[in-house]
Amino acid sequence: MARLKLKVQLYCGDEIAIGPGKADLLEAIAETGSISAAARAMGMSYRRAWLLVDVMNRCFTHKLVETRPGGGKTAGAVLTSAGGQVLAAYRSLSATVEQGALGSPYTQIEQLLRDSPKPPAG
Repeated sequence: MARLKLKVQLYCGDEIAIGPGKADLLEAIAETGSISAAARAMGMSYRRAWLLVDVMNRCFTHKLVETRPGGGKTAGAVLTSAGGQVLAAYRSLSATVEQGALGSPYTQIEQLLRDSPKPPAG
């Protein structure tokens, strides 16, 4: 049986404003309250996570992630109201695209697709 995987990416100029990885990062930041903890949870470097947050913050009209430098209980990062709205809308859009793709064109392709590839010619 065919397996469908669609990846929704929204661009801002040449930059990916949001896609599945950035949405996952936003969720991890919301859960952990920290860019560094979110990065660790996702198996990426802090620098990579920070760069992804920076792109998102620059691509949207309002920041998606607000950082609070320093130490103590007030330090860390939180999703802004806009961040929560963008994340929810992105997840909804992704689900709609995947559900909508399961129509006639997908069915036509699925009927012609093998369950697994033929062995290489040899």
